[in-house]
Amino acid sequence: MTTEIKLTNGRLKSQAVKAYWDEGFIFPIPVFSAAEAAGFRAELEDVEANWREADLPLPLNMYKRINAHVVMPLATRISLDPRVLDVVEGVLGPDLLLWSAELFIKEPRTTQVVGMHQDLTYWGMGETSDQLTAWIALSPATVESGCMDFVKASHKNPILPHNDTFSDNNLLSRGQEVAVDVADEDKTHIELQPGQMSLHHGLTIHGSGPNASDDRRIGLAIRYLNPNAQQKVADRDYAILARGEDRVGNFIHIPAPKELFAQDALDLHARIRADQAKAMAQGAGEKLQLYDQAPSNPG
Repeated sequence: MTTEIKLTNGRLKSQAVKAYWDEGFIFPIPVFSAAEAAGFRAELEDVEANWREADLPLPLNMYKRINAHVVMPLATRISLDPRVLDVVEGVLGPDLLLWSAELFIKEPRTTQVVGMHQDLTYWGMGETSDQLTAWIALSPATVESGCMDFVKASHKNPILPHNDTFSDNNLLSRGQEVAVDVADEDKTHIELQPGQMSLHHGLTIHGSGPNASDDRRIGLAIRYLNPNAQQKVADRDYAILARGEDRVGNFIHIPAPKELFAQDALDLHARIRADQAKAMAQGAGEKLQLYDQAPSNPG
């Protein structure tokens, strides 16, 4: 098991920051206790139980998988927790935007995977380093349960060619996979216990395998930006000011949700989804279900 990264007053030490820039990722980082993570999971599963059959404009899975921070206070509360932001600040600096939060859930004994890919391929932001993804485990993420795999130093590549498989077995919107062969020996297994976090660069090649365990594999992927990041494809883009100041103004600031699936938040979610579709669909040969209607694969 990988040794947990030691924080100083809740913040990354210089050697951990260096490791991030050298390797394109770092893990495991302690941010929440196991009890807190269990509480988050219980809250999520309560939402699932109570809202799965609710009369929402779109299926619940859509709101879990796309911009959950707009309509689900739980996702936003975790994303804006000072303990998480203290760690992220060590990489991106004191001014932070929350761009998106997504729940990646693999049910037990299922074959769904996330193909090896680079995030920035389809964000419309070019090859900027003014971003990162924080992935927080709410249940054990192990090799057996389908933890993420990262390729060291792959963030030093440009955006590589990707193939859109549109596979129902792939949790990504386009089933996108980097068009290079990634050998098993080049993958680092990112095993996390509930409450632990990893950070990775948007050019880092990564993916994950199926869940062969008897438990759900639940992770919250949070995308943070430095305000210098810029949306280059879509006409507009949106973010919550998480910390510090935004002196650039590249993103429309939106409020954190105050209650589950409030009508104004649902309307905002629809508007953001429509505006972001241009960037997410760039170069896609097929219409993106994830941005137009209910996704075909379960959360």
